[in-house]
Amino acid sequence: MPTFVYMSHCDGCGHCVDICPSDIMHIDTTYRRAFNIEPNMCWECYSCVKACPQNAIDVRGYADFAPLGHSVRVRREEDKGTVSWKIKFRNGEEKNFVSPIRTTKWGSIKSSAEYDRPEASRFSSQELAHEPDLLNIDGGLPVLDPKRLKPGAV
Repeated sequence: MPTFVYMSHCDGCGHCVDICPSDIMHIDTTYRRAFNIEPNMCWECYSCVKACPQNAIDVRGYADFAPLGHSVRVRREEDKGTVSWKIKFRNGEEKNFVSPIRTTKWGSIKSSAEYDRPEASRFSSQELAHEPDLLNIDGGLPVLDPKRLKPGAV
């Protein structure tokens, strides 16, 4: 479901605007507060929710994980290195989920132009360029042995 902003919590920092992949988070020029200009175009990636330092952006959860009448709060806690999801049901019961932040610092990932050009033989491989090296997997990625496949299962 699309995101929405609690105007009383938003300080207009613009983190949500910078990170939104569909460019629908904007800053109101009069009130200097963020808002979602096109909720039906929201990708539901929750990047803005996790990036907001004021916890001013909320989401409406789907019925598959929270029934009607619920509320969902997402909080990014940099000091703990976690993202917390708090679901409050109509009857007052709460469920809390915590997961680690697995993102890297802005600008810390090299662009594709900074890597060496792959060898010509790699273009016929199923692996992505530089994949085995960057995943740090000894011996390369596991491959399927065609002899172990069931005949006719393809």
